[in-house]
Amino acid sequence: MARNKVEICGVNTASLPLLSNQEKTILFQKIEEGDLAAREQYIKGNLRLVLSVIQRFSNSKENFDDLFQVGCIGLMKAIDNFDRTLNVKFSTYAVPMIIGEVRRYLRDNNSMRVSRSLRDIAYKALSTKERLTREQNKEPTIDEIAETIDLKKEDIMFALDAISTPLSLYEPIYQDGGDPLYLVDQVKDKKNKEELWIESIALKDAMTHLSAREYNIIKLRFFDGKTQTEVADEISISQAQVSRLEKNALKHMKRYLE
Repeated sequence: MARNKVEICGVNTASLPLLSNQEKTILFQKIEEGDLAAREQYIKGNLRLVLSVIQRFSNSKENFDDLFQVGCIGLMKAIDNFDRTLNVKFSTYAVPMIIGEVRRYLRDNNSMRVSRSLRDIAYKALSTKERLTREQNKEPTIDEIAETIDLKKEDIMFALDAISTPLSLYEPIYQDGGDPLYLVDQVKDKKNKEELWIESIALKDAMTHLSAREYNIIKLRFFDGKTQTEVADEISISQAQVSRLEKNALKHMKRYLE
C-alpha cells in the first residue's frame, strides 16, 4: 500500500487546509442553515483527520485510496449527525464514525464467508450502538443493545465476532517512548507453564544469571502465563518498563543458552 503518497484520490494531501476553531464554529452555523458550500469547505478542512484515522488500517491489504474514500463517507455522516449542543469536540465524535465506516467496508470485503443472517444481526447491532451513543452521549453496553433490538446478547456477540477483522498478534496497540506494546504481549500463555519448562536445566541455569527483578518478570510472564499489564500491576511498575526488562532478560538468557 502506498501510505506515503502525496496525492490520494486526486487530492494533494500536502496542501490540505487547516481550519481554526473560530472558522469551524462559523462554518457549522452555516451548515446548520443548509449552506452546502460551507459543508464542502468543512469537509475539506477535516480531510487530515480522515488521513490520520485510516493510518490505523495500514496493515490491511486494501487500496489506500479506497480507504480514504470510505473514511470521507464516515466524515460526511459525522458532519450530518453532529450535535453541537452536546458540548463535545467534533473530532471526538467524528473519529469513531470514520473508524466504523472503514471497518464496515473491510468486513464487507472480507474473503471469509459469513451468513446473511449473521451480517444482518451484526449491522443492526452496530447501527443501534451508534444511535444510542448519539442519544446517551456514551457508549452503550451489549446488554443495552440487546434489549433495544430484542435479541439475546450471546447472538449479538457471536454475530459481531463473525464479521470482525482478524488482527495480527504483532499488531501494535500502544506505544510509550518508542517501545511498542503488541497484541501478543496481552495474550496469556496457558501452555508454557512451569511443568513444561522445569526439565530444561539449561534454561534454569540461564535464569540464575538474571537480576531478581528480571527473574521475577520472566517467571510471571512465561511460567505463570501473565500479560505484561498484569505483571506491571503486580510489581508496581509501568508496562513499558516490564517490556524493556523482559527484552533485556531474554537477551541475557539467549547469550547463556547459545
